[in-house]
Amino acid sequence: GRPDPSVPPSGVSCSGCGAELQCRDSAAPGFLPAEKYRSLSEGPGGAAGLRGAVCQRCWLLAHYGRALRLQLPPEQHRLVVSAALRRPPRHGRGPLLLYLLDLLELPDPLLPQLPALLGPDVPAAGLLVVGNKVDLLPADSPGHLGRLRRRLAAACAQAGLHGAPLVDVRLVSAKTGFGMEGLVSRLQRSWKCAGDVYLLGATNSGKSTLFNTLLRSDFCKSRAPDVVDRATVSPWPGTTLNLLKFPIINPTCERIFRRQERLKEEATKTDDQLSSEEKKYLNHLKKQGYFVGEIGRTFQRQKSSTVIDFDPDMLSYSIDEDPRDSSRKCEEREEFTYNEVKDARWCFDTPGIVKENCVLNLLTEKEVKLVLPTHAIVPRTFILKPGMVLFLAALGRVDYLEGEKPAWFSVVASNLLPVRIATLSNADTIYEERAGQEFLKVPMGGEERMKEFPPLVPQDITLKGIGTREAVADIKLSSAGWVAVTAHAEESLRLRAYTPEGTALVVRDPPLLPYISTIRGARIAGTAAYRTKKPSSLVENLKTAGKR
Repeated sequence: GRPDPSVPPSGVSCSGCGAELQCRDSAAPGFLPAEKYRSLSEGPGGAAGLRGAVCQRCWLLAHYGRALRLQLPPEQHRLVVSAALRRPPRHGRGPLLLYLLDLLELPDPLLPQLPALLGPDVPAAGLLVVGNKVDLLPADSPGHLGRLRRRLAAACAQAGLHGAPLVDVRLVSAKTGFGMEGLVSRLQRSWKCAGDVYLLGATNSGKSTLFNTLLRSDFCKSRAPDVVDRATVSPWPGTTLNLLKFPIINPTCERIFRRQERLKEEATKTDDQLSSEEKKYLNHLKKQGYFVGEIGRTFQRQKSSTVIDFDPDMLSYSIDEDPRDSSRKCEEREEFTYNEVKDARWCFDTPGIVKENCVLNLLTEKEVKLVLPTHAIVPRTFILKPGMVLFLAALGRVDYLEGEKPAWFSVVASNLLPVRIATLSNADTIYEERAGQEFLKVPMGGEERMKEFPPLVPQDITLKGIGTREAVADIKLSSAGWVAVTAHAEESLRLRAYTPEGTALVVRDPPLLPYISTIRGARIAGTAAYRTKKPSSLVENLKTAGKR
C-alpha cells in the first residue's frame, strides 16, 4: 500500500499498539495504506470507522511475525513514558507503577534507572515490582521460587527502590498465568481502586502479554474484554508504541468475597475434574513452561448478542482483498457508556524502554525469534578441561584458559540456539569460517551479514569453585543467555568470555540458578556433553487425583 501525505492524522489509536492511525508516512508508527485508511474512514461514521482497526505493523506482527523497521528512537520511547507519568494526579492520588522485568535479565539494566525516570516530580503513590517469565526457568532445588523472589527484592534494594514507595515484589508468568491470580489479589487488597496503574518495563519484558492477561482477569471491569482490544504481542522489542488502557474494576467487599469463593472452589479441583478442553489447554501451556496457572473470571456479563471478535483481517490491512462488511462491523462494535468510565481508574500499558548495550538491538527479526526463549528452557551441561572453548551460537564464547581440574559449564538459553564445543587452537578458525552459517546459526546471512556484525570482544574472568553441585557464578552473555560455571571447591579458574562489541557481559554472583548443573542426564560417551533432562511442569492450585 502507498502513503498519502495530504491526509491528516486520524486522532484514533491503533488497538494493537496504541499509535495514532495515519496514512501519511509508512515509516512512522500507526501507518495504514492510504487505500485501506480511506475505506475505513470515509464511511458514514467518518474517522469512527477506524475504531478497532490495527496498523500495518501490528497486522504483520500478528499474522506473519514480521516487524517493520520504524523511525522511533529510544528517546521517543522514554518521552512518551515520562510524559504519561508526569500527568497531574487523577482522583487526588498518584498512580501505582507496576514495573515488569524479565527474570532472565537479572540484574535488570533499567532497574537502577527507574528512580531517575520517575524523578521527584512524578506523583507516584506506590511501586510494585514483578518478575516475569518464571515459567521458562527450571526448578534447580526445593524452594527455588523463594530464592528467586529474594534475589528480585535484593536487586530492588540495590537500585535504591525500598521503603514506603515499594509495595511488594512478585513472581509471575504472564504467558502461562502462573502467579497471576495472586498478583490480582495483591493489587485489589493493597491498591483497591485508588488510582490509575501504569505498566512499565524494558522492551520485551512481557508488558503487553501481562496487559492482555489482566484484561481477561478480575482486575478489569466485566465488560472490558468485549470493548477493549488486546495489545499486539510479538517477540520484536518495542511492540507497544503508545498508551493502551482498560478500566479497573472497583473491588468492593461483596466482589472480593465472591472472588475468594471462586478461588477456594477452584483450589479443590483435581485434574480428573477438568473438562477435555481445559486439559488440552493446560497440556498446551505445560509444553511451553515449567509453571502454569489458570486465570478465571468471577464477574462476567451475560451476553445477549453475538460476540464481535477482534479480527485484524477484517478491520484493517489486508494483502489481497478489502475488508468485508466493515461498516456493519463497526456499527456493532461495543463501546463503554459515559457512566461506566466517567470516574474510572485505568490500567495503562506503556511503550517498552529500549535497553542499551543489548545484543537484540543488533539482530534481525528472524534472529530475534531464535534468541528469545518462548518455551521452557532445557539446560545443557558440558564438562570442559582447560584449553576448551564453548560457543553459544556466534553471539557468545567462553574459553577455559587455566585450571587444575575439569569444570562444568551449564548453558541457560533459548533451546533453538546451538552450543558448540571447540579447542583454543581451532576456536578462532571455527568462528571465522562458520559464523553466519547454519553451524552457529545466529547471526544468519553468511559473509555479508558478518561484515556488518560487530566483532566479539573479550573479558577475562577469575572464579573460585565452591563445590561440584553448586555453581560459583553465571557468565551472562548480554540477552543471548548465560553459562553457569560449577567447579571443585577452592579450585581457581581463569576464563575469557566474549560478546559482540557494544553489548554487555555480566558476571552474576551469586548465580540465579546455583544448582542448575544437577539437572542433567548421563554423560554422552566420547563427548563433553551430558544428556539433557527436562523437569516436569507444575500447575498452580490443581490437585492430582488420588492425592490429598
